Amino acid sequence: MNFEARVWKFPDNINTDLILPNRAFYLTPAEQVKFVFSANRPGWVDEVQSGDILIGGRNFGMGSSRPAARSLRNLKLGCLVAESINGLFFRNSVNFGFPALECPGIEAAFDEGDVAKVSFEDYTVRNERTGNTLKAKPLPEALRKLMQAGGLFQLLEAEGYLAPKSA
Repeated sequence: MNFEARVWKFPDNINTDLILPNRAFYLTPAEQVKFVFSANRPGWVDEVQSGDILIGGRNFGMGSSRPAARSLRNLKLGCLVAESINGLFFRNSVNFGFPALECPGIEAAFDEGDVAKVSFEDYTVRNERTGNTLKAKPLPEALRKLMQAGGLFQLLEAEGYLAPKSA
């Protein structure tokens, strides 16, 4: 998995309540994406483009276990690269097939609007404007495989453990 796109920066301690606000919680997943980050960045979902990359600070995705990672995936973002990712949010990212990496120094290495080149093959993140390349923390192969498959259910379907969803 490789991604190259414009980056959007978010600070430390981004809570899942900011990603998927309470008022959107009981809507369908397709309707939820309209509210992503609406509390702290109103109108952001109208600016973001398919494939764009999130750059986060420390403890990205803290808070509840709500399916905020699914909303980021459904918004068609490419991936998340953060200084550190809350454990529960990271596991939801894996299960929902939203690629996420931890990369020390990432926050200082990018300005919003820069273009990042992210490789899940050699775990590097390159700022195309500055040429600086950082090394992200490698993922266990099983977790990378889950993300690459699109999530837990997609992998189980592909491997024949679950019947495919009916159309």
